[in-house]
Amino acid sequence: MNILIVEDNKELAAEVFDFLSNTGYVCKIVHNCSDALEDVNSNDYDAMLLDLGLPDGDGFEVLKAVRKTKSKMAVIVITARGELDDRINGLHLGADDYLTKPFALTELSARLFAVIRRMHGFTLNDLLVHGFSLQLQDYKVSYSDIPINLTKKEFDIFQYLVLNKNRVITRLQLTEHIWGDILEVNSDSNFIDVHVRNLRKKLDKHTDIGWFETVRNVGYRINE
Repeated sequence: MNILIVEDNKELAAEVFDFLSNTGYVCKIVHNCSDALEDVNSNDYDAMLLDLGLPDGDGFEVLKAVRKTKSKMAVIVITARGELDDRINGLHLGADDYLTKPFALTELSARLFAVIRRMHGFTLNDLLVHGFSLQLQDYKVSYSDIPINLTKKEFDIFQYLVLNKNRVITRLQLTEHIWGDILEVNSDSNFIDVHVRNLRKKLDKHTDIGWFETVRNVGYRINE
């Protein structure tokens, strides 16, 4: 999943970035309110980790602005402000969770996964689709208990399409969610199609995948 880290403490931001990147998330860091709002308007993130004490304003203002246009993006407030009134205010403004500094990176990762899991409406750590099982935290895929060897990118594409089943996902959306900032990649190249073609070959060895649809000139959809 694609995560925006809004944190002015550069050392902490780097620690969170490294930990979540090693966990499998695609992350980007900004250090102030204006860059956060600009980046959110340019890219489609699954979640934002939002500090409140930013150099050019209050993180609550970012939260209010984000909730007007990005209602589906998860927001976890990470801040040293642990007073009850601040926690209540953050949740009332639309934060999905509130984590007080200092915190363990393992707890942050667990809370982030829980929020994203609720956001997509599933309760277990596995996703099931047409006989395939995706183990989200272990990056494993199987069919009828037979392991399928996917690359990291193939797994990410399959996972994202399954999480958004019955929706057409454009090549641009896949590029943004799997590779990060759309401004830093060439979304017109065919590398998405190459990865999808390889993914399909591996899935098709186990069962008919007519439900894995190509929407011509747009993108892909998994139907269920």
